[in-house]
Formats: sequence, structure tokens, C-alpha cells
Amino acid sequence: MSRGKKYLSTQSSVADSCLILRHVTREVEMKSNGKQPHILVIEDNEDIAHLLDLHLQDLHYEVDIALDGTSGLQQAQSNSYDLIILDLMLPGINGLDICRQLRTATNYTPILMLTAKSTEVDRVLGLEIGADDYLTKPFSIQELLARIKAIFRRVEALTSLTTPAQTQIHIQTGKLLIDIEKRKVQSNGETLDLTAKEFDLLLQFASHPGRVYTRSQLLDLVWGYGHDGYDHTVNSHINRLRGKIEEKPTKPLYILTVWGVGYKFADSEDTATE
Repeated sequence: MSRGKKYLSTQSSVADSCLILRHVTREVEMKSNGKQPHILVIEDNEDIAHLLDLHLQDLHYEVDIALDGTSGLQQAQSNSYDLIILDLMLPGINGLDICRQLRTATNYTPILMLTAKSTEVDRVLGLEIGADDYLTKPFSIQELLARIKAIFRRVEALTSLTTPAQTQIHIQTGKLLIDIEKRKVQSNGETLDLTAKEFDLLLQFASHPGRVYTRSQLLDLVWGYGHDGYDHTVNSHINRLRGKIEEKPTKPLYILTVWGVGYKFADSEDTATE
């Protein structure tokens, strides 16, 4: 067995994998522009990159391959992609640095990070700098597809907030102004420097004022499939978000703690009691 193939589970046949791929693709196909998703794979292991390319192209995904961090970052910045599959350990520029740089851009592209490292610190760091999900090698094709499906599902849910039917491109609450299309937030007219995940978290809250979320629900809605047990990721993001949007983070007006349950975004009843 080749070096790269060891990273992919052989528990199911290629035929079974292809059937699963076809099923998932039908579910996650982006129909708004009539095109299949365009995916960039940044992976220095040529065997793994080739196998991913074969499986994804089998279902007519558009796939580009970069075998090092420098060319991968250039391709990601020069083209429009629906998903980037990003290895952590890369020659040239590592995956964490690529993720950091991409998250400073205006346009948001989901990132699925691949890592041979299995420590909690590596996984949490990748998520907190802006990766949407991660897979630890070795992984199966079925698991990869489940993660891709979850990412596209979350993207579609967020995109639905900006559809013409809803005609809502801004959310104004108190001194906060959230520009959904431009993914920008202002407080008292000053632009706030939010990370991609901080923006997603704030948008999730502000789109449903008064709704109480558990940490597990927020992990599923904002971070997606596969992050059970990382409640502290939610806590740390909320603390940082409060530090940016609240005048007094220790006495928040927007993101409120519901003791013993989770968090919610203040609604009219909450503001009336202030």
C-alpha cells in the first residue's frame, strides 16, 4: 500500500465510496449558479492529493490541487472557491498561517483542515484561527464527505439570511450595525475587527434575538459536525466577542448568559429591563 493510501480507510470498497459521494453531492450541490462547488485541495502528499482529486472529480466537483503552502495561498487568493481542504503541515507556508491570512480577506471561504497531529491544542488552535472543521489523519472518505456536507449545509443556512426573499442585509441593534453581505460590524460608527468565526457567532445570535442556545448547539451551528467536547471553544469566542462589541464586557448588553443553559442575544424584553 502506498504512503498516501495509508491515510484513507479501506473498510469500504471504492464502489461504496462512490455511491456515498453521489448521494452527498446531490444533497449539497449549490444550485444558485447551476455549478458544482469548486474545491481547492492544498496537500503536499501527492498520493493523498491524487486520491482526493479522484473521489471529488468522480462526482463532477471542480478540483484544483496545490502541493505546497506558497502556491496554495496564491491560488486561494487569486480564485474563487466554495471550499478549501487545507493540510496543516506544508512546505513553504504552513496551514495555520494560510488560514490566518485567508481569514483577513473580505470574501469568506470555508476551510476544512487536515492534520496528522492529534493533540487537542492543534485542533483547537486551527478552529480558533478560523478553520470551519478539521480531520485527523488517517481518515475515511465517508467521514470526509460528512464534514463537507456539514460545511455546505452551514454555508447555505448563512446564505439564506441574505436571499432577496428576506431582503435583510443589515441588522441594527442598539449601537451595533451588522452588514451581512459585507460581513462587517460597526459600533457607534466604528468598524470592529472580528474574526470570521466571531462574525458567524454574532450573526447566529443577532438573527435570533431571545433564542437560548446551549454550547453544544452553538458548536453544531457555527463550527459544525465533529466538535463534541469543545465547549471551551464557545466560551473563549464569546469572551473575545464581548470584549469587542460590549462597552462593559463584564456587564454585557448584547450576548447574555443564561445560567445553567447557555447564551442568548438580548431581545426587546431584555433591553426594556436595562
